[in-house]
Amino acid sequence: METRTIGKSGIKVAPLAFGGNVFGWTIDQNTSFTLLDAFTDAGFNLIDTADVYSNWVPGNQGGESEAIIGNWLKQSGKRDKVIIATKVGGEMSLGKKGLSKAHIRQSVEESLQRLQTNYIDLYQSHYDDPATPMEESLETYGELIKEGKIRAIGASNFSPERLREALQLSEQNGYPRYESLQPEYNLYERSLFEKELEPICLENTIGVINYFALASGFLTGKYRSEADLAKSKRGQGNKKYLNERGYRILSVLDNLAEQYTTDQASIAIAWLIAQPSITAPIASATNLDQLQSLVKAATLHLDPEAIELLNKASAE
Repeated sequence: METRTIGKSGIKVAPLAFGGNVFGWTIDQNTSFTLLDAFTDAGFNLIDTADVYSNWVPGNQGGESEAIIGNWLKQSGKRDKVIIATKVGGEMSLGKKGLSKAHIRQSVEESLQRLQTNYIDLYQSHYDDPATPMEESLETYGELIKEGKIRAIGASNFSPERLREALQLSEQNGYPRYESLQPEYNLYERSLFEKELEPICLENTIGVINYFALASGFLTGKYRSEADLAKSKRGQGNKKYLNERGYRILSVLDNLAEQYTTDQASIAIAWLIAQPSITAPIASATNLDQLQSLVKAATLHLDPEAIELLNKASAE
């Protein structure tokens, strides 16, 4: 399996991340264990989650995804074979959020406990926190790295301006720097990342672990009309893609899936993996068939003509 390094961290990962937002939401613990075993048995090692997953589910309070991963790590004994990426800063409960020293300190201990590990490979700022000086957050992360509780840090959902500011502060003050960025990026949502964030990442050797790699399932081809939106819990979010451009992308995905004897999801992920700035797209699966499609993408090498067809179809 090809590996790629997350920024300058020295952490090597296979070119696909399993999105842990489904654990404790759309799949239960047993199914999660089955998928994590299959994912790692296929040669992949990057698992992405967050402390807030999945507190939007009635009856949940956050931490469910980390707890399931922790139980799996304990049962499987695979801690030294995987890279665990989690996030801090999202709102766990009323007012319990942000990137202050106190909140990061409390949150990292809670995440370590749920994950049943003594270190986190990649600890990411889930959202920017304008209310906290960046110096405070970065200095706290530096302390945690020295204590061995985290190995490297990443940023998620940061604006280009704030990402540049963070990099400058790290360089000027000797703080650890954000080694990765987690932006929204897929065949449909291209412009913000490509125009403003990608140049910063390439210039500074920042790894990119993009989310919504399949545009909430739209790029699998299962949502082609408003009637299809009822097919899943996430279906309604796909309504915005049902337009001329969306259908144009699906048409090319259909043709290429036939040409490469695979499915649309594999083609959409393979396109992302082929982008020079991308380290590992994040995608979720809720059954083994879906996972097999993601796994296939990592070994699928699209020729330049296929990539150009997708580029044209998805141009904004």
